[in-house]
Amino acid sequence: MQKGRWKPFSGAVTVFHGRRLPEEATPVGYAALIEAYDLAAPIPLTLAAIGPRHKVYQDDGWRIYTPRHAPGADLVGHLTFALRYEGLDLAVLKALFRATGPDAIISMVRAAPTGAYARRVWFLYEWLLEERLDLPDAGQGAYALIVDPKLQWAIEGTASTRHRVKNNLPGTSGFCPMIFRTPALEAFVARDLAGEARRLAAEVPADLLARTAAFLLFKDSRSSFQIEGEDPPQDRIQRWGQVIAEAGRRAIDRDELERLQRIVIGDARFVHLGLRQDGGFVGEHERETGAPIPDHISARHQDLPELVAGLTAFDRGAARALDPVLAAAILAFGFVYIHPFEDGNGRLHRYLIHHVLAERGFNPPGLVFPVSAVILDRIDDYRRTLESYSRRLLPHVRWRPVDRGNVEVLNDTIDFYRYFDATPHAEFLFACVARTVDVDLPAETAFLRAYDTFKGRVSGMIDMPDRLLDLLFRFLRQNEGRLSQRAREREFAALTDEETAEIQAIYADLRLSLDIGPEQRRE
Repeated sequence: MQKGRWKPFSGAVTVFHGRRLPEEATPVGYAALIEAYDLAAPIPLTLAAIGPRHKVYQDDGWRIYTPRHAPGADLVGHLTFALRYEGLDLAVLKALFRATGPDAIISMVRAAPTGAYARRVWFLYEWLLEERLDLPDAGQGAYALIVDPKLQWAIEGTASTRHRVKNNLPGTSGFCPMIFRTPALEAFVARDLAGEARRLAAEVPADLLARTAAFLLFKDSRSSFQIEGEDPPQDRIQRWGQVIAEAGRRAIDRDELERLQRIVIGDARFVHLGLRQDGGFVGEHERETGAPIPDHISARHQDLPELVAGLTAFDRGAARALDPVLAAAILAFGFVYIHPFEDGNGRLHRYLIHHVLAERGFNPPGLVFPVSAVILDRIDDYRRTLESYSRRLLPHVRWRPVDRGNVEVLNDTIDFYRYFDATPHAEFLFACVARTVDVDLPAETAFLRAYDTFKGRVSGMIDMPDRLLDLLFRFLRQNEGRLSQRAREREFAALTDEETAEIQAIYADLRLSLDIGPEQRRE
């Protein structure tokens, strides 16, 4: 490819790379750069175009700007437009810099040595490619932020005196997904869900809170297996629950991830433990031939040590400077896209959510947010969230089928797993955490209060062991508050009709005062 060539749009279009525009318009910014340089990178979730009207609006993955927003029809114009209006897409930028080569960027900086956008581009070129341009250090110009915090979440950052910029990127060049500021995320952060959870927990008696925590922990552990289509014995669920309860106590690195994988797998006779030694994908196999049908292709096994090192650096650095839920979304979904292991990735992905939340003190002491249980309830939303990137990634991964129904990746894909838009993932995770605060924690404590009241009132009538009281309560819940004929003839044959009626009335009274109906998920 000839370095620095420019192939502009000839005019307005109605379709761009298979994506329809809301009206005939001319793609600009990242869309124009992708087209001009034939860049091999996942297309951003939202693209920009210049429409004919004097109205800025957003519709179905496009933000349409007015003619007065039109940039200069060259590299500098569209690159400046992208940074000004579209934020940072690091995968596209790195592909662009490889396509243009250094001379085009050097020319841009020399033409505007004090310009904020030129210096940001200069820094990003050297940071992404780890290649020093033939330019003297900047001597003038106010320090510019690399990430526009009005567009995307950033950290406090550090100054780069060479470029006179402040590097507030939320990661390293080895791993730096980005999250856009959206009304939904702004609202979630403003709510202070951690504070709400602590206030709820403080209102619950210590013994009741301990029982609530035990159930939520078991519920999360069981749900994490169910998401993977597994139904392990209860002792294995409890063992994994104990691991979740200890999340956040150890920093994440390769050794820790491999330790956790050994615990997750249990019986490893047919599973390779440790980083994959060949390709990997998520999807199905053709019924007749066994050929792979990927929905997502994992990172190349040759890239795994470097990518895991990037995850480690993020966990020990930027993750501690971002909002905990945003950091958890980046780390956990970054891990699951990389898919470093042959098996156990899904459960470890959800463990990493607990790891970040616990390490940052987001949970009330002793409590685990049952995120996996919420994910199980919202499994279709979860899959759509994963596909929000996988579907854009897949067309850029060249692969061929190999033995044992696996895949071999044929092109360089490491940057696709380092840099992705984690906005949908952050919104999904925040919604899951909010559901635990708004529903699960109060519902479980209400359930236990109702259960304790039921036991106390029935025990005041009849001397009955706890085991039978629990069975009685369970039978009533399973049969909409009435004892079945079978239960009355067998386990509770000793009850009189009057006693049965009074017990059913006690249950009905509690059911009216405490909404325990939805808690059927306890089964």
